[in-house]
Amino acid sequence: MEKADLYALDLSRVRWEKSSFSEGLDNCVEVAQLPGGAVAVRDSKNPHRKALRFTAAEWSAFRSGIEAGELPG
Repeated sequence: MEKADLYALDLSRVRWEKSSFSEGLDNCVEVAQLPGGAVAVRDSKNPHRKALRFTAAEWSAFRSGIEAGELPG
């Protein structure tokens, strides 16, 4: 799915999920699954703000980097 198509999607009915590691914390992100393996990410403290959207390839690269310990610092 193209980036422009992702931003054209209506997110009003997607299911947002928070990590189980964020139990009881207010400074978390929420992720929603989109068509084609894409995802949307939003700030749980500001759910009314526009969500970021990632293609399946972008999300996979991000997750691989996190799992490999490539955290910004």
